Amino acid sequence: MRTRDEPLPMTEMTDQAETQPAAERAPAAAPEAEAVALAAPLVKAEWTPEQLEDLKARASRADENYDRFLRVTADFDNFRKRAARERQEAIRFANESILAKLVPVLDNFDMALTAATNAPSSNAESFRAGVAMIYNQLKSALAEAGLEEIDATQKPFDPNWHEAVSEQESAAAEGQVLQQLRKGYKLSERLIRPATVVVAKKPGGAA
Repeated sequence: MRTRDEPLPMTEMTDQAETQPAAERAPAAAPEAEAVALAAPLVKAEWTPEQLEDLKARASRADENYDRFLRVTADFDNFRKRAARERQEAIRFANESILAKLVPVLDNFDMALTAATNAPSSNAESFRAGVAMIYNQLKSALAEAGLEEIDATQKPFDPNWHEAVSEQESAAAEGQVLQQLRKGYKLSERLIRPATVVVAKKPGGAA
């Protein structure tokens, strides 16, 4: 039988050490100590004056770059708002130039109608000349805006620019436009209205 003061045998000490929890065998290292130990190689104990000046210069440049970034961002935001506003105004006043050219035409029509009302019927020729002048003025204004006539008279039928409303027997080549009932118009090669035409076809007795 072993007394209280008698030391434990070596085998029992080993068994107790194996069964003892790991947390009780040795105190665990503090997390702060581990972080300091890991960061120790990255921290310099002393900075030279040249290194401090370099750090200050880098910090100054960083501040300048950040300020420049803020200014560029503000300028771009202002540009975006201004571009959106100008686009809306362009859409709103897109027809301003053509309308400004048509206003004088309206003036001439007013004067022609007034003259026709007050003048005797014998002045029909002068009235016709005045209307022709206004018509040419209107055509010129529309041509400057890019409007082009589609003249299909005596030309082969083209479904891209012409609209056939009827066919007529004729000795002319089949598919040729015999008569243009209404002019067509296009704007920069974009069709606005096709020319309304009558197209030739072979006579009924032809082979």
